[in-house]
Amino acid sequence: MLDERAKTLLKTLVERYIAEGQPVGSRTLSRASGLDLSPATIRNVMADLEELGLIASPHTSAGRIPTPRGYRLFVDTLLTVRNPDLAGAVAPPEARQALRPDQPQRVIANAAQLLSSLSSFVGVVTAPKKSGVFRHIEFLRLAERRVLVILVTPEGDVQNRVLFTAQDLSQSQLIEATNYVNAHYGGLTLDEVRERLKHEVEALRGEIAALMRAAVDAGTEAADSQEQVVVSGERNLLAVQDFGHDMGSLRRLFDLFEQKTQLMRLLEGSSRAEGVRIYIGGESGVVPYEELSVVSAPYEVDGQVVGTLGVIGPTRMAYDRMIQIVDITARLVTNALSQK
Repeated sequence: MLDERAKTLLKTLVERYIAEGQPVGSRTLSRASGLDLSPATIRNVMADLEELGLIASPHTSAGRIPTPRGYRLFVDTLLTVRNPDLAGAVAPPEARQALRPDQPQRVIANAAQLLSSLSSFVGVVTAPKKSGVFRHIEFLRLAERRVLVILVTPEGDVQNRVLFTAQDLSQSQLIEATNYVNAHYGGLTLDEVRERLKHEVEALRGEIAALMRAAVDAGTEAADSQEQVVVSGERNLLAVQDFGHDMGSLRRLFDLFEQKTQLMRLLEGSSRAEGVRIYIGGESGVVPYEELSVVSAPYEVDGQVVGTLGVIGPTRMAYDRMIQIVDITARLVTNALSQK
């Protein structure tokens, strides 16, 4: 356990390094910490912190910088979020306006952009998990043996697919099929419809049964093909001092953003936790790179967690501000998607 003196010096060192990006020396710590300690005492405490793996000494400087382990201790026990109710300052009215509940897909895209612009790093949002429920379905004749199926979800998302039918169907037959399907299957998930079709197919007229099977397959395919992770602001990392001169690091980071499944796994842990979570450089195998940290939080629809959003940036980030940005954006997204 660290004593109060060591905690104060570590907290001061991390805050100075986050603010300035330069290794912090004993003289600077002596002035900034407010502790009445001799330079020799501060050097001894620094040596102890280094031995514990909380700080490190770069070869090119006499100062020290935090390690991922030091950042973790800082975030868990030393970080003070000065004013937890900074919604007006962190998310101005125009930001809240960008998350109007008109279309879920647009809310998700705007949320990623909002996270990126407020943090100046990378905003990431996992799209809500699709239940595959349809509120309304419609069949329209396009041409001989070609039918347009229109699926409308309870959230108002519209999915269109063209079906090729074994026989030509008139528009009156398609209207009959539309009415039958909406009356008997509306509000069910596509998996539930598929299961019921297995048992009811004998009772259905041939063309309606075939249309239903094709529509269910098309709807499932549409849900599966939707982008599951929305990323905004990758280019912001080009301006980050910690990465700007290391093309190898940048290349690995951009590879990460291309690998959407890896991003999904990275954010998955947050969806099982309440509130804001912070992952710091390489720990627990969650964050794949030492240079990166992730601040994330789940968001809900009608009380159910359906996705995760967050900021990805350098380990040297202003964690107090990122916590507020992520927390407030999660609440805004929750409110936007929960409105009917």
